[in-house]
Amino acid sequence: MDVREQDFYFMRLALEEASLAFSEGEVPVGAILANEDKIIAKAHNTRESVKDPTAHAEILVIRNASEREDSWRLTQTALYVTKEPCIMCAGAMVNARIKRLVYGCNDKKGGAVDSLYHLLSDKRLNHQVEIVSGLLEDECASMLKRFFKDRR
Repeated sequence: MDVREQDFYFMRLALEEASLAFSEGEVPVGAILANEDKIIAKAHNTRESVKDPTAHAEILVIRNASEREDSWRLTQTALYVTKEPCIMCAGAMVNARIKRLVYGCNDKKGGAVDSLYHLLSDKRLNHQVEIVSGLLEDECASMLKRFFKDRR
């Protein structure tokens, strides 16, 4: 696992995005897309508020970055997300050619990177993504646990 000093900075920003989602009644997942030390886009889940099943933090940040960069190819970017991406989000990462994923906690029920599937490292696909998992895992997981505990 190739953890870099800037990874902690960007993951803390992703946690801030997750906190915004939490305060809006959304599942608290936040994402930052960066190129080197520059933030290209940031987002958090808005699925409930916009009534869109694709409004995951990862999808929104990829859309925003593609628009900003005027390209669907995000080949030099790193995606920081608080929770392991699902199948949809992992597929979008492969299609966007994202270079690197850094995520916080696993998603045992829907994770498509390490938990249930291994889409980002599947050699049968046309692109693989470098993966760093477990960064600030406790903080990421505790926010999700608190959110779902409050919902019950």
